Amino acid sequence: MENSHSAAYAAAGVDITAGYEGVRLMKPFVERTKIPGVVSGIGGFGGLFAPDLSGMKEPVLVSGTDGVGTKLRLAQLLDKHDTIGIDCVAMCVNDIICCGARPLFFLDYIAIGKNEAEKVASIVSGVAEGCVQSGCALIGGETAEHPGVMAPEDYDIAGFAVGVVDKPKIIDGSRVREGDALIGLTSSGVHSNGFSLVRKVFDIEHAGLASPLEELEGKSLGEVLLAPTKIYVKAVRALLDGGIDLHGASHITGGGFFENVPRMLPQGLEAHFYAAALPCPPIFQLIAKRGNISEHDMYNTFNMGLGLVLAVPREQAEKALDILHRAGEPDAAEVGSVSRGNAGVAFCEVCPPVV
Repeated sequence: MENSHSAAYAAAGVDITAGYEGVRLMKPFVERTKIPGVVSGIGGFGGLFAPDLSGMKEPVLVSGTDGVGTKLRLAQLLDKHDTIGIDCVAMCVNDIICCGARPLFFLDYIAIGKNEAEKVASIVSGVAEGCVQSGCALIGGETAEHPGVMAPEDYDIAGFAVGVVDKPKIIDGSRVREGDALIGLTSSGVHSNGFSLVRKVFDIEHAGLASPLEELEGKSLGEVLLAPTKIYVKAVRALLDGGIDLHGASHITGGGFFENVPRMLPQGLEAHFYAAALPCPPIFQLIAKRGNISEHDMYNTFNMGLGLVLAVPREQAEKALDILHRAGEPDAAEVGSVSRGNAGVAFCEVCPPVV
């Protein structure tokens, strides 16, 4: 690529040599994600992956795509770009793990106003870290410079993950039963949804993002809000490998509890959450207070401290918690149960009787 330079294109706002430098800088990060099955490195016209399908009767590919939303504005305001890629990976792999799929590979797409090689490499370092955390490979991506369409400092990131699951082992909620225990896995914060409301509540463009706040236990607003989305792949895989008959899984993203939990429930069943067992981290308390937001709207927008809700047979609940605690989820806890009804989600002060 030594002779690849277009003065005319550069004059129009696109410096293709900056793209080449970005690829050079990101290669060590991509190399971290290499797992068995990777056939090609970055730089080709397509990412190649040869999956190991041994032991599967009917392998089914599962895909998920997402972005980070307006949380990106926090990264831009704080000029910190090395974790936003984790969010992008998390939003995809946390979805496909709910089907029981093992993530295989990931591809990203970065649109940017001005291609600054160091910034792009920093973003990709986060993508690579997310892939490492979820055990998948980063096998390709694209960076597109958009002068005149985006401001020079602006960018957006999206991506998609592909995984595989044996068809008889697909988790689709159809086996959720009355009496199943609901287990909650804690979140790392707001994750990557609800940020349009967050930005409005805190007037984020003018907020003191770096100042420690007593309400946040001495942490700054920027630090807490930018905390990357937690990845649950290894925890769920530990359950499946440990013989837990996982009946259903729900990733608590946009729409909070009221939209996401019913997606794993068969008709005629509802999720009862024990109010006393639900965490409510300080950031959510602060959002509700500053924004004068009702409890219903909070639970209909945010994860409220739980990023994943799992439905397991009542008799396996204790074993499931033990596996999760040993798999790096020390705060995993039983937070509710499945009951008959059509409310979708209900909150109760007293635990209903065990069926």
